[in-house]
Amino acid sequence: MADQSFQVDLRGVVDLLSRHLYSSPRVYLRELLQNGVDAITARGGGPGRVRIETGPGELRVHDDGVGLTEDEVHRLLATIGRSSKRDELGFARHDFLGQFGIGLLSAFLVADELEVVTRSARGGDPVRWIGYSDGRYRVEPAERAEAGTTVTLRARPGAGELLAPGTVADLARTYGSLLPFPVTVDGREVTGGGPPWLAAHPTPARRRRALAEYCRELYGFEPYDMIDLEVPEAGLTGVAFVVPQQVSPGARGAHRVYLKRMLLAENVEGLLPDWAFFVRCVVDAGELKPTASREALYEDELLESTRQALGERIRQWLVTLAETDPARLRGFLRLHHLGVKAMALHDDEMLRIVDRWLEFETSAGPMTLAEFRRRHPDGRYTADVDEFRRLSAVSGAQGVGLVNGGYVYDTEIIERLPRIDPDAALRRLDPAELTTHFGVLDPGTELALRPFLAVAQRAVESLGCEVVVRDFDPASLPALYLTSRAARHQEELEEARRQADELWADVLGALSRTGPADRPQLVLNHRNPLTRRITALTEEGLIEVAVQGLYGQALLLGRHPLRAADTAVLNRSFLGLLDWAVHKPGVAE
Repeated sequence: MADQSFQVDLRGVVDLLSRHLYSSPRVYLRELLQNGVDAITARGGGPGRVRIETGPGELRVHDDGVGLTEDEVHRLLATIGRSSKRDELGFARHDFLGQFGIGLLSAFLVADELEVVTRSARGGDPVRWIGYSDGRYRVEPAERAEAGTTVTLRARPGAGELLAPGTVADLARTYGSLLPFPVTVDGREVTGGGPPWLAAHPTPARRRRALAEYCRELYGFEPYDMIDLEVPEAGLTGVAFVVPQQVSPGARGAHRVYLKRMLLAENVEGLLPDWAFFVRCVVDAGELKPTASREALYEDELLESTRQALGERIRQWLVTLAETDPARLRGFLRLHHLGVKAMALHDDEMLRIVDRWLEFETSAGPMTLAEFRRRHPDGRYTADVDEFRRLSAVSGAQGVGLVNGGYVYDTEIIERLPRIDPDAALRRLDPAELTTHFGVLDPGTELALRPFLAVAQRAVESLGCEVVVRDFDPASLPALYLTSRAARHQEELEEARRQADELWADVLGALSRTGPADRPQLVLNHRNPLTRRITALTEEGLIEVAVQGLYGQALLLGRHPLRAADTAVLNRSFLGLLDWAVHKPGVAE
């Protein structure tokens, strides 16, 4: 049986392009510009020009490029999916922007009829090709004196605005302003002097002002700083603008990317490492490949190596800033500390910058990790913000320096410090160890408190808590609830066992019985006047509700999670103390 050829429904192909390939029908002008630039590149031998003319319901794009013969018209314009003329004409891939042979079809996004009049620079008669969106086309002789091509679009109903003079001029300027060939729209040139970052200026200050103005025009902000970019293997040059306000680390950096000076897209993602969310780039690359829609970059080894090279350039800018302008670096870190912290997780040089320049929250106030270690050689850190808040005043009062490692990346950074300095290790605080820094009572006082402690222990026994009395600062704190990591783990197991079915309850029960008992402690501060008055009580019922009240207050003050039993005790103690207050001697019934 003989082979058959596929039949192509051109309307279906155009619908596929408009709905699933291109983000907007506005790209039609970029594709027409691209074809003209490729044709001029193929011809060589001198500068070329692209002229765009608008008219009522029509658009014409002229180029003085290589043109096509009649045979090439049949093979290249009427065969959907054939690679572009760069291969047919024997030119290397990187000389051309087009790579997919479907760019001309984008014209059918805005037109039902497309006319191409062309004459080859290599000889032959001029040819007219007329294509229709329903799949028909015809080829006929034409009149054209010079080599090159003219493409004429006739707007389909509802698409007239996209071919209007103002829209066409804006699109031509957006896509083609950096092209090396003059581009005019109705006689007005829309191309400029090439990439602004490559323009010559008499002084560095003048160049900086010019690039700052360029950034304001593109992105609407005054850059905090500018970083020149260059990756020779990708043929890439450009500039990165540092955003002058805080940016969410989850925000995807959108960058303006040109390929051979033709705009690829204004919001390209994936050009930089994820941690570099604090810059916006404008680059022109000669070797990176676009995706089929030519609105994003193709993910390959070259793009990956380019991404790493650009990340290294930004990292080096930070290192240089640390060496030459510490004040400016501190200002940058206040804005974009999350990005630098993310780098420090994998880069020792960035870790040194973070250690030396970035301030962390500590029990002695904001300071760098290097300064903290100098002041507190035996310092500790917590991995939880709430734990830091409930323990920083107490630990600071005992002379135990504490760093808050509960914010994003902070614990990982603290734990990586020995990579750059073996003596820089900070140990994680186990809250139970603070009791070793508290003052103990004299033997006489401790003996006198034994009856009180026996009743107090009964008051919280069902809560799995141990009551102790110590002497510590700050004196304003009546009680402190301390639980070690082992005790916290034991509590979580017990809570899970209570909520599990019978089988899992037995398993969890076996796990909870392994190892020595390690219970949380309710540490009563004998230095606090209220606590001393409570320890002097003799009525057992009043002691119980008072101790339970201190227990609940310590949980709330320390921002500990409340179990159902804790909430019940808190309510019971409040009502008990209220009842005692209204029934004590001297209060009228």
